[in-house]
Amino acid sequence: MQATSYTYDPETRTGSVLLDDGTPLTFDAAAFDAGGLRLLRPGQRLRIEVEGDGEERRVTFVTLQTL
Repeated sequence: MQATSYTYDPETRTGSVLLDDGTPLTFDAAAFDAGGLRLLRPGQRLRIEVEGDGEERRVTFVTLQTL
């Protein structure tokens, strides 16, 4: 799934993304670390993996979208 980086806190390695339909989802340090990134800027296109539904939906993996 693709999304756009919205917020990122480098101290806690947490942040949020916006799905293409505008839905915001947050990610924790474990999801950020799983993608092997060191830094994230707002507006970057990302590839993410999510699990769960509704209020339980959460991001489990964040990495840069590459062609």
